Amino acid sequence: MNNELMAVLEKITDEERVILEGRTQVSKDIYTDNREFVIDSEKMLEKGKLMDIRTHTRFIRFPKHKHNYIEIIYMCSGQTVHIIDDSDEVVLHTGELLFLNQNCYHEILPAGEGDIAVNFIVLPQFFDEAFKMMDDENILRNFIIGSLTQNTDTSNYLLFQVADVLPVQNLVENMVWSLLHDQPNKRQMNQTTMGLLFLHLVNASDRILYGQGNQYERQGTLFVLRYIETNYRTATLGELAGLMNQSLYQLSRFIKRHTGHTFKELLQVKRLNQAAFLLTTTKLSVADIIYHVGYDNTSYFHRVFREKYGMTPKEYRGRGRQE
Repeated sequence: MNNELMAVLEKITDEERVILEGRTQVSKDIYTDNREFVIDSEKMLEKGKLMDIRTHTRFIRFPKHKHNYIEIIYMCSGQTVHIIDDSDEVVLHTGELLFLNQNCYHEILPAGEGDIAVNFIVLPQFFDEAFKMMDDENILRNFIIGSLTQNTDTSNYLLFQVADVLPVQNLVENMVWSLLHDQPNKRQMNQTTMGLLFLHLVNASDRILYGQGNQYERQGTLFVLRYIETNYRTATLGELAGLMNQSLYQLSRFIKRHTGHTFKELLQVKRLNQAAFLLTTTKLSVADIIYHVGYDNTSYFHRVFREKYGMTPKEYRGRGRQE
């Protein structure tokens, strides 16, 4: 991270100074007025703000707590150790991102002076604009975002091991810089930057660790969705079964149970979505697009396209150009 930003972030805060002088517990009244330790966004955010940052409090164990917002922790330097839902020990290394939803119980072991983490305090509505930038038909995207935002007890955190993904590092640094420097259009810029960050994180789905639940099943589901996203032109259930060392029957049941769709349905969504994208962004003929997205039966493509979009490919292309 930029040296100028680090010089600001590594400064000893007033809270940390009191701890260094001998205080042995976190001052809960800084974070909440409730008896239960739920960190309150109204304490953390100025009125009207949807997102802000603060550095993680070092030199002391931060006790078990929850948030009434989504927290994103970025490790600027060093590392921190997080205990999540009394069970999972997560070590956050330099350059990694930890997303915590509002369902999550969380505590942090004492951090040293060189362990600098930034906490993004984010209200769910901040993501509205970011999500608009993403393809609603991308099932891989929906799987990841759903794990972050849905109120479930199965995916309370996402750990992105993206220290070597330069665009992610640049985008996070841009948001930190923006939030530390008052400037016009800050909210719009940060919402756009968050959208770009999510796009890059979706592409880095092979670097995700999930919270709770069956890790094998989650990683298996991600493998299926990545396979379809990458190989949609030629993808087959048989090839995927071979890659995952499963029988066709076992894999079919696995996919249906964990995505709510069959392999054929997932593949069709991807192919039709890609066809719609090419219709509105290229001058390729409809016949070339049909071939490009993996269909060899023209009449079948036209039928399923009309079923999904309520019009022919030619009509869809014309509507896109009018818009």
